[in-house]
Amino acid sequence: MNKEQCAKYFDHTYLKAMATEEILENLCREASEIRCASVAVSSAWTPYCKKQLKGTEVKVCSVVAFPLGQGGLEAKKYEVMDAIAKGADEVDYVLDVGRVKMHDWDYIQKEMATLTQVAHASAKTIKVIFETCYLTKQEIRKCALIAKEVRPDFIKTSTGFGTGGATVEDVRLMAETVEGTVLVKASGGIRDWPTCKAMIEAGASRIGTSSSLDILKGLDA
Repeated sequence: MNKEQCAKYFDHTYLKAMATEEILENLCREASEIRCASVAVSSAWTPYCKKQLKGTEVKVCSVVAFPLGQGGLEAKKYEVMDAIAKGADEVDYVLDVGRVKMHDWDYIQKEMATLTQVAHASAKTIKVIFETCYLTKQEIRKCALIAKEVRPDFIKTSTGFGTGGATVEDVRLMAETVEGTVLVKASGGIRDWPTCKAMIEAGASRIGTSSSLDILKGLDA
């Protein structure tokens, strides 16, 4: 894999509270230079990043109910609609982890179906963040089976703000469960080429990382 091919996997990410115009201008410049898939930013920064990336192929990804997923369905629905109205090409939302731990599968399916429908009605990509560090393997598999039925565009491992990030084992489990009907995004703790490569080999089609440039440098090592 060459650098250009590798960069297409990346959602070049900055989701910290101290985001500024200078930081996000730099993020967008880097994303444009490496020609990655998208920049992943908080919704308030979507219009700014959309303007910075005008004329490029790099998309803007906004996060919803981030990082806790506890805002409730109506608030999440509004956030998805608002992100799209601001120019988001893609939306990553955090599912309700508490509802997963309760095994309230009807709610998880309703939430996923509702938000997927909203995004797809505007022809936008939607990714469902599981926050796998809090889930058992059985719970990860069940959420993936629901996604297999609902058909969001991606299921995603982590926010990067939990107690752990992506693991090869979880990425492989998610990919094997959905059997190609939904793509998998690995995110959280992916900072070098060997880790990135392992995630791709396990079945990830997208990589969420703030270390895109370091990963690409690792291809030369």
